[in-house]
Amino acid sequence: MSVSARSSRLPAMDILRGLAIVFMALDHARDFTSNISFEPEDLTHTFPALFFTRWVTHYSAPVFFFLAGTGAYLMLSRTGSIRAVSRFLWTRGLWLILVEFTIVWFAWTFLFPGHLFGVLASLGVSMILLAALIRLPIPWLAGISLLVICAHDLLDPITVHSVGSLGWIWALLHARTVVVLPVINWPTFVLFPLIPLAFVMSAGFAFGTVMSRSTEERVRIAAVIGCAATVSFLILRGFNLYGNPAAAFAASSPGPWHPRGTLAMSVVSFLDVEKYPTSLQFLLMTLGPALILLAVVDRVTSRGRVPTLLRPILVFGQVPFFFYVLHLFVIHLAAIGIFVTIGAPIGWLLHGGFFAAQPPAGLGLSLPEVWLFWLAVVAALYFPCAAFARYKKLHDDWWLSYL
Repeated sequence: MSVSARSSRLPAMDILRGLAIVFMALDHARDFTSNISFEPEDLTHTFPALFFTRWVTHYSAPVFFFLAGTGAYLMLSRTGSIRAVSRFLWTRGLWLILVEFTIVWFAWTFLFPGHLFGVLASLGVSMILLAALIRLPIPWLAGISLLVICAHDLLDPITVHSVGSLGWIWALLHARTVVVLPVINWPTFVLFPLIPLAFVMSAGFAFGTVMSRSTEERVRIAAVIGCAATVSFLILRGFNLYGNPAAAFAASSPGPWHPRGTLAMSVVSFLDVEKYPTSLQFLLMTLGPALILLAVVDRVTSRGRVPTLLRPILVFGQVPFFFYVLHLFVIHLAAIGIFVTIGAPIGWLLHGGFFAAQPPAGLGLSLPEVWLFWLAVVAALYFPCAAFARYKKLHDDWWLSYL
């Protein structure tokens, strides 16, 4: 039995996916073209406009992982075959890993072979794990997923060096670092560790039981869960409680928040939580509002009518993989054109991009120009994405489920 990609499609889920992928493009547009040399999370240098340009993109990865699990459950509910869905998950997972280390790495760097365990590779491994986990009863799967999501920050004191020869395994599981993976035998930058994101995906699978209910029920439950997660974040972060690593255990972590010189910078400090590895507070901060938005959009689109303003976002959400791969090439090539136009060196863009070299100091686009560049890229990508979405609606070839 084949599994069609259409089987997981609900307009609200596609719109949420579309928003996530569009915001991700903003982050990548900034990476390639900004004239700002410091990280947006660096509280000693950042400013609100820069920080929030980065912060809105934080929703992307958790939403991708969560909705991938939800989509898998909806496939299962409509096909009735655990075997078919499991096979789809592990084969698509292998495909995503292959794409990460080949096509996507080339799009980022114009180099080969790949050295990045990024979002696609992490999604791929998580899908392979989910292919086995979906055989568990839903209550067990939900319980295990929530336990790992809530308790994984207790693992923060464990470092790659403290586990010796197994350090590469720990890096894949719960550390952002460079390791030599034994299978491919070259240095690889682990950007998205599997814990807790793999269990965000399995939690999304359990949440599929909600999305398979009536509109009234799923809107109500999604809103309640989203509000509970958001309030939990406000409490945990507000009182500097559990769920975000201390700076002693994560070099990139800002640690506890505290009031700054202005209200805006105090808000920045409050929202600056750890993404790599994804902390509990980060997940509550992102998935909570995302589920609230899912409930709102589900209500709006429950009668099958998508508001005009949301239709382009819906299109992007119907072909997120296609958008993701295409936007990296478009942004990279456009960045070369921009730097040539302003008379800046482009060697770093031709030989590794920002993964292997530093952009020219102070050269590039200002933040408002980055925003305009991002909007232009998204507008340009609408047309090929719309054409591919139409093609997928008219054809049911098995390979379309992998794109």
